[in-house]
Amino acid sequence: MIHHLSIAARDPKKAADTLAAIFGGRAVPFPPNPGSFFALQLDNHGSGIEVYPAGTELEPNGEVGGAFVKHERPRGFGATHCAVSVGTEIGTVETIAREAGWECYRCNRGPFHVLEVWVENETMIEVLPPDYAAEYLAFTSPDKVTDRMAAGSAAAARQAGARAR
Repeated sequence: MIHHLSIAARDPKKAADTLAAIFGGRAVPFPPNPGSFFALQLDNHGSGIEVYPAGTELEPNGEVGGAFVKHERPRGFGATHCAVSVGTEIGTVETIAREAGWECYRCNRGPFHVLEVWVENETMIEVLPPDYAAEYLAFTSPDKVTDRMAAGSAAAARQAGARAR
């Protein structure tokens, strides 16, 4: 289980506040990295997303633990994303995203649906409201997910090829 992950944002407080609203949780400062905030889901798993100022990188720092280093670099799209189950209904998630100025799309992944919420229109978070989460969990049941993923690989490759730039 992934309990938390981190992303970068130009406005970490606004991004964390918006994510916390989608989660039905709360955003709080993240003191280990000044200027960062932690969007907490306030569930029984400690789920959340740490939002660092754009340009933050983690570097090894021995037994003390990873060091936060800031580099001024342009932001853009990246490969990192996550899926987060939330108790918030679809329409509410869409409204919160729209009010933040973020793109939000209802997407059909075939065996399940997701809401793609684009944090600052650059970082994708797949949001799974209750109905979507149920579909996702049914698809990823431990006894069937490996066979289902193998069977779906050809279709996914076709979709990726259609989108290639």
